[in-house]
Amino acid sequence: MTEKQYGALVEQMSPKSPMWRDCLNAFWIGGLICTLGQIFLNCYTNLGLDKNGAGTAASMSLVALSALLTGLSLYDDIAKYAGAGTLVPITGFANAIAAPAVEFKTEGFILGVGAKIFTIAGPVIVYGLAASVVYGVIYWMYTLL
Repeated sequence: MTEKQYGALVEQMSPKSPMWRDCLNAFWIGGLICTLGQIFLNCYTNLGLDKNGAGTAASMSLVALSALLTGLSLYDDIAKYAGAGTLVPITGFANAIAAPAVEFKTEGFILGVGAKIFTIAGPVIVYGLAASVVYGVIYWMYTLL
């Protein structure tokens, strides 16, 4: 069997992806998460927090809710339905940290949770920080001109 024949066979046997439905689900679930964040922001503002404080409290609330849903094994069910709609907001990052902690808790706090908690989110943090340094240096050099 040639590589071209194999590719045709794989395409024929693979289930068709409902791309438009998946995009729509990601869009509305991601929008729902952002709407929930806006509701938190408005509530904290109405409680008397300034704009920065309300934003911090809203972000913390979304992270806490995401971690709670991850611990209850509900976040993965939502993510299966919503796809990238749950991965892009801050809740996806909280899930990426909480999920390994839940998965490896049986191995103990040091070798389980402590060692594995950043297996998914660790590279994101490292490359995000590295990119911010590079962009910061480029911006600094640009301002000197």
